[in-house]
Amino acid sequence: MDEAIEENEALEAVAFVGTTLAPFFLQDPRTGEAEGSFAAMAMLDVEAAVLEWPFADKGEVGRALSLMVDGLAPSCALEECFKADDALMWEYRRLFVGPAPKPAPPWGSVYTDRECVVFGASTLELRSWMRARGVERRSDERTPEDHIGLMLALMAFLACNQPHDLDEYLRFHLLTWAPHFLDELADAADHPFYEGLARLTKTTLEGIRQKRSLEVICPRFYR
Repeated sequence: MDEAIEENEALEAVAFVGTTLAPFFLQDPRTGEAEGSFAAMAMLDVEAAVLEWPFADKGEVGRALSLMVDGLAPSCALEECFKADDALMWEYRRLFVGPAPKPAPPWGSVYTDRECVVFGASTLELRSWMRARGVERRSDERTPEDHIGLMLALMAFLACNQPHDLDEYLRFHLLTWAPHFLDELADAADHPFYEGLARLTKTTLEGIRQKRSLEVICPRFYR
């Protein structure tokens, strides 16, 4: 296959991954704006999806997608259309929102900053990197840039619009902390959907790293 065609297909696959996964981290399943994404996942044919999902080991993808689909089944049973059940809603809020201490904070600097704070050094470094490359935020100005959902969405944006910046972004900003966070999330999740989401995201990002032959130096983690 022509190298340019292969690279274009790889970039399209990266964009698909980021666009597909980001809403599940960003949006409350009950009150957010991703009902369509949750509904589509709930109706997914896992066996068919495994064959199409890019980058990751098919066995890992199958296990992760099965967890996600099984976790959404109660939400489909409530009405004819999808409506997030209480267990799914409260688990999202417990993991990512609070007000109680969050078992899996979704921001990179919480893990990489000595003080485990939001808006830490890694957040500011990412913000500076984005500014230097002309990447502007178009929504949700209050959420730190290193929220995992925003970073997956940015991965998709770069793959589509600024592919020359993608590998640097992955090496120095997303892949430095995301696998660690996703392990923490998988361990902390008490709901199959979010355990599956963590496992699917991690195995896919690792596949992207391998596909693009990226060497990533991980920082010290303080959490």
